[in-house]
Amino acid sequence: MSVTTASGTREHWAGLKEEIQEALPALGIDKIGFASAEPFAELKQILLRHRERGHESGFEEPDLDKRTDPALSLDRPQSLISIAIAYPSKLSDPPKSEPGAYRGIISRSSWGEDYHRVLRRRMASLEAFITERVPDARMESMVDTGALVDRAVAERAGIGWSGKNCAIITPEWGSWVYLGELVTNIPFPPDRPITDQCGECTICIDACPTGALVGPGQLNSSLCISFATQTKGFVGDDMMRKIGNRLYGCDTCQVVCPVNKGKNWTHQPDLQPDPEKVKPLLKPLLSMSNKQFREQYGDMAASWRGKKPIQRNAIIALGNFRDKSAVPLLAEMLNDDDRPEIRGTAAWALGRIGGSEALAALEEAERKEANPDVAERIRSAAKEISASGT
Repeated sequence: MSVTTASGTREHWAGLKEEIQEALPALGIDKIGFASAEPFAELKQILLRHRERGHESGFEEPDLDKRTDPALSLDRPQSLISIAIAYPSKLSDPPKSEPGAYRGIISRSSWGEDYHRVLRRRMASLEAFITERVPDARMESMVDTGALVDRAVAERAGIGWSGKNCAIITPEWGSWVYLGELVTNIPFPPDRPITDQCGECTICIDACPTGALVGPGQLNSSLCISFATQTKGFVGDDMMRKIGNRLYGCDTCQVVCPVNKGKNWTHQPDLQPDPEKVKPLLKPLLSMSNKQFREQYGDMAASWRGKKPIQRNAIIALGNFRDKSAVPLLAEMLNDDDRPEIRGTAAWALGRIGGSEALAALEEAERKEANPDVAERIRSAAKEISASGT
C-alpha cells in the first residue's frame, strides 16, 4: 500500500525503514543507515581549517556550504540515507612480477567495475523501492562525486566510525566499503552513530609511506600517494620513489588496519577483480593507444583521469624496479613522446636504472630537448648515473 509523505505517521516510516532493511540483499546493498538532515556545522569548521592548511586535493566540491548542508542538495530535506557496499581486498591467484616482466598494482578501490556505476545502480533500485511505496517521495542520491561528504553522512547514519586513516570503518566489513548517500523528504527514524573504536591505535598513521596522515583523521592530500598517482603533471623525485609500483591509488593505511585483518569480500560479482587488469605488466602500458586503454580500463574507476597518469606511473614503476630491459622503450619515449610529463618521467626512470645505454639516451635527448622542465630532469638523471658510476 502506497502512502504520501504528508499522511505518513512516525510508526509508518519506522515500518518502511524496517521493510527497506529486510530488502537489502535483494537490492544488492550490504548495509544501510538513516540520519537526520541537519547541517554538519562542526564539519564545516573542520573543512575550513583543512583548506586554510592547504590540505585539500582539489577534487572536492569547492563550496563548503554545499558539502555540509543537505538543504542545498534537496529542498526541505527530512532524512539522509547512507549505504555501504563491501568490496574485495585480496586477489585469489595474483600474477607474479618477474625480471623483465615487472607488474604494477591498481588499488582495491578500482577493482572490478567502476564503483560509481555499481552504486548508482544500487541507489536507483533503492529509490524505485521507496517510490513504489511513497509515490510523492523526493530523493537526491549521490556517489563520491556528490556535494555532501559521504563519510560524514555514513558516520551520522551509524554505518561505521571515522577512522584515523580517514576511512569509514564498519564493524562488519571493515573499511573495505564503498559509500553512497541519499537525501529525502521522508522523515525516517534516525540510527545511532557507532562509537569510535580506534582507541589509542596509530598503526595507519605510522605506516603511511609519506606522512600524509598528519593527525587522526587528517590527510594532507599534497603528500598522499593516492592523490599523486591521479595527478597529470610532473611528480617530485621523493614522491616517485615512494610511489613504488603503484599505478593508481594506495591501500597502505587500510591494509595495516587491525580491523581489516582477514576481511575479504567476494559476494558482489560486479566488484570482483581481473588479476591481469589490476596487476598488469608495465611495459605494454607504455605503448597502449587511447582506444586500447578505453577497451581495457574504461570500465574501471582508475580510468577517470585518462591514460597519461597511468602511463606516467608505469614509467615510475619501471624506474623503481631498475628494469634494464625497459631502457630501449623508455629511451624511445624520452626522445619521441610529445607529452613533457612523460618525457621528463622517462628521463627520471632512466636515471634510476642507470647504465651506459640509459646515459647515452639521456645525452642524446638533452641535445634537442626544448622544454626547460624536461631538460632539467634529463640533466639530473644523467648526473645520477655519472655519480653512481654505473
